[in-house]
Order: sequence, then C-alpha cells, then structure tokens
Amino acid sequence: MNRIGTDIKLMKGASLWGDPFDALRATAKAGLEGVNIRTLDELAPDLDRSRLADFSALANELDLYVEMGVGKVNPYMTSELPGVRDLGDGNYLAGMTRMIETCAEFGWTETWSAVGGFKPYPGIFFTDRFRTDTDWADQLQATEKFLLSLAPVLRANGVHLNLETHEEITSFELLRLIEAIGDDVIGICLDPANLPVRAEVPVEAIARLAPYVRTTQLRDTALWRTPDGLSRFLAPCGEGLIDWPEALAIVLKHNPDINLTIEGIGPVRAEMQLHVHDPRWREGHPDLTDAALEQLYAMAERYEARAAAGEAQSLEELRLVRTDVRQSHDKFVETSAAHLRAALAARPELIGA
Repeated sequence: MNRIGTDIKLMKGASLWGDPFDALRATAKAGLEGVNIRTLDELAPDLDRSRLADFSALANELDLYVEMGVGKVNPYMTSELPGVRDLGDGNYLAGMTRMIETCAEFGWTETWSAVGGFKPYPGIFFTDRFRTDTDWADQLQATEKFLLSLAPVLRANGVHLNLETHEEITSFELLRLIEAIGDDVIGICLDPANLPVRAEVPVEAIARLAPYVRTTQLRDTALWRTPDGLSRFLAPCGEGLIDWPEALAIVLKHNPDINLTIEGIGPVRAEMQLHVHDPRWREGHPDLTDAALEQLYAMAERYEARAAAGEAQSLEELRLVRTDVRQSHDKFVETSAAHLRAALAARPELIGA
C-alpha cells in the first residue's frame, strides 16, 4: 500500500507546528503516514545522534515513514548552504558525506536533493538556470562531476540520492545525470508541479522519468496565459491540471510501493513565469519542442475556462497572499491527500502491484 505523507521544512530548527517532534505529532494527528525533512542539518545541525535517535524513535512510535534531505549538489550555488559546509569543516563534499552516512545509520536511505533553487530576481533570472556568472551547461557539468565524487559514498552506504524535478532543471537533463552517474545511486524525486516551469507537459515528463522515481513532492499545477507567455501556479492535488489517476498509474507501474509525499504551501501559490517571448529563454531550453509549448497553452486555456465557470481559482485568487499560513498549508495538504486517496481508489489494480 502507498503511504501518504507530507514535506516538513525547518527554519532554525522550527516548523509551522513547532519543533520537529511537534511536527511529527501533528502529521500523525492529521492522519498522514510519513514525512520528508529538508534537510538533515536543519534537524540536527551537529548531527547529534541522541537527538536523531529520539526523532527516529518517535517516528517509529507514530508509525511514520521518514525521508531525509541532504543538501543540494550544484557547486555553483552550494555556498548558499553553509550548514552543510560546516559539517565538513569547510569541505562541502565532506559535509554531504557525513549526512549520507548518518542517514544510512538510521535507515533513511531515500534522500532528497536538488540542482538549484529559486532566486528573488526579475524576469528569467529567478532560477540558477539563468545566472549571469556562468552558463547552465557549466553548472550541469560541475554537478555531474560532484555527483561522481559522491557516488562511492552513496554506494558504500546503500543510499539513493533523489534529484527533485525542481524549477531550474528539465527531465531530459535529469535523465542525462542519471545516465552519467548510475541509477543505482541517483534517482528522481518527482514534483510534477515544477515540470511546466521548464515548459514540459507533466504526464509526458512523468512517463520519461517514471523508471527512476523513488520519492515524491506532490502538488498540482495551474497555468494562465500572460503578456510574457505563461504563468505557473501551485494548487492542491485535484484542483489543477494534472490527471492524477493517470500520473500515479505511470509511476506505480515502476515503483508500486512508493511513498506519496505532499509538498504543501502556505501564503502564496508561487507564480513562476515562462518567458516564451524572450529569445534568451527559448535558447536556454534546447530540448523544448513547439508541440510541448502548444500543449501547455491549451492546458492554460482549459484552466482559464474552468475559472470562468467558477470551477477553479481566478488569476486574482491565485495571486492572493494568504495571511493564515499554517491553516492554508494544512488545508492544501488535507485536500491533496484526499484527492490522492481517491485517485488510488480509481486504479485499484495498481495498489500493491
């Protein structure tokens, strides 16, 4: 059976629900079955074994699965993660190694990572993909080299590093990294809502990645046509454009027992623009086809029609900044979990296949 859980983000050791132990209790109370923590150094900055043992014991007591994050892997942006470098006494690779070894000790062998992150800059510059001090090809090359250095540690400890379908990278590029490093140690953490940010049709990209999907960060996606091209917004599972019975069927065919972790969101729906009319944007997506872009525009039209009929949120509602952060987050996860359970029930032949 597929267990449904939630992503837990920590800031200075605290979550929306209090400390990490409170977050576990809140997760169980909500009827969820597991957590993904990002990252291990935020849970225990010094990797204190006593604290981690207590955390693991409580998760076991509450019958919750645990998946853990271990930092990002793009050497051009790892300076943004000083906690990982501190664990390695100034050596980021050593810090990652310590976290991987610690995860293996506690049986947290499906770990999360990503190749970049969101940046508060205008236009196309909101991800590392379009940074101006280097180009994306160099970043991918450096990431591959770093992962090759990390691979022996992963193999020795029986740990998989699952790269998220994050907003800066395409499914094609993730597949090339897996091919270069090896699928025995590198997998995919599927966040289908990020796929349209890089102009990928979700179901098509999921089908490409499905053999390597080992963890998830699930949420839905809404698309809206704008003067710059398209805007992607996040939505609870079932309220956006993703066909969840179909998407889950594709993933479960390859990994029938995968945990279905939901990544909730609080005050905003994270609008990210596809600057399709900017030649730099188009040139920066060499795998993009006109057919894929046409499908995304058609998806946006369908969503806008639903909004006009009162069946989906309007552009104003999607752009609304919510003040009830925890309540909004919990509702997002609750709605998503209910829809995922319904989607699984719609395809009973796949459960435990």
